[in-house]
Amino acid sequence: MSWRVANECADRRFGSAARKQIIMFLADKASDDGSGIWCSKGTIQRHTELGESTVKRTISDFLREGILIETGRRPCKNGFTVIYRIVLARVMALESMAEPDEGTGVTVDPVQPEPGTGSTVDGVRGPRWTPNHPKTIHKPPTRKRAEAVDERFEKIWAAYPKDRQRGKAACLARIAEAVKEGVDPDDLLRAVEAYATESEGFTRSKVCFSDNWFADRRWQRFLEAIAEERQAQTVLAADHHARLVAWVRDRSPMCKHITALQVTALVAAGLVTDGQLRAAGLAA
Repeated sequence: MSWRVANECADRRFGSAARKQIIMFLADKASDDGSGIWCSKGTIQRHTELGESTVKRTISDFLREGILIETGRRPCKNGFTVIYRIVLARVMALESMAEPDEGTGVTVDPVQPEPGTGSTVDGVRGPRWTPNHPKTIHKPPTRKRAEAVDERFEKIWAAYPKDRQRGKAACLARIAEAVKEGVDPDDLLRAVEAYATESEGFTRSKVCFSDNWFADRRWQRFLEAIAEERQAQTVLAADHHARLVAWVRDRSPMCKHITALQVTALVAAGLVTDGQLRAAGLAA
């Protein structure tokens, strides 16, 4: 969820309660730049409890008005789900719901338009906006996010051979350093698990203590093996797709062995057209 996008949408007029409800639901799924929204119209309908035609019509209107744009498609069990992005510049151009700042109060003791300036003793100025002011952006608490990251690091630490664990704080610091450099925590976990499996039959004196293992970055060779395996799988998948495409284009009898998930993957990758699928006896 992006609090920035949600606040921008909440502060604008969208013309109806249904439009406002739908854009707020989409904002709840967006990143800070408004991108990364992928949820089907059925999901929107289910969560907003609006009618199917209302959801479809509103999404179409948002696309036509430039409030939403399509940025891609994501395969799913029913075919694909459209990925949307909320165009913040277009949202910010809409009419604001904030009340205009008008001078109020009597001339003798006018009402202050902003909070007080703080204590008269130390002169500390108070915040510009009160907590419930429309322009106040409430940032979500970061504690859960920090705990989630720590849990991943703890999981990596816990995967190391138990009788050779040493210097937990130093190991967690090395793990955090590697992740900051761009190492995927899941890949690092796989590397630790691979070493634990490899060293299971070793004499324990031959198994490196964890603080030295992480300090010497001995996980790198396992990451290289993981990358090579991933590359090999990519090549195999590409070869397999090429064979399926040849069957479809040649209308081969082998098309009967192509599954619905494989059809979806071929369409999502742009390797075949609906016409080719129909000609080969496959549903698009």
